[in-house]
Amino acid sequence: MPTAAVVCLDDRPIGMLSGYFEDGALGKWLEAGIVIYDATLWGQGIGTEVFRPWLEHLLTVYPELPHVGFTTWSGNLGMMRLGERSGMQLEGRISKVRYWQGEYYDSIKYGLLRTEI
Repeated sequence: MPTAAVVCLDDRPIGMLSGYFEDGALGKWLEAGIVIYDATLWGQGIGTEVFRPWLEHLLTVYPELPHVGFTTWSGNLGMMRLGERSGMQLEGRISKVRYWQGEYYDSIKYGLLRTEI
């Protein structure tokens, strides 16, 4: 089953969506990811447009799973907004475990249950 997709804008690849299992071969802990490569395209709603349908796709591909998750960090406000705008719930926050450019940030965990679609 496909667990990656290219994000295109005007028929030009600009990013990628992914799905992977945090628990490896067990295959019960599904996580989703997104990257838009060109920073000049950030904040334009592209991620919001494609991420929720991707989450729904992953839950269709894996009908036995009740949950899909997404992890980011408190220094990435755009990705936090993406999780919220995609209908995900804030499920956890681990304080001061992400280190970037001399500063600690929180790890932020979002999730979407199949029943919330």
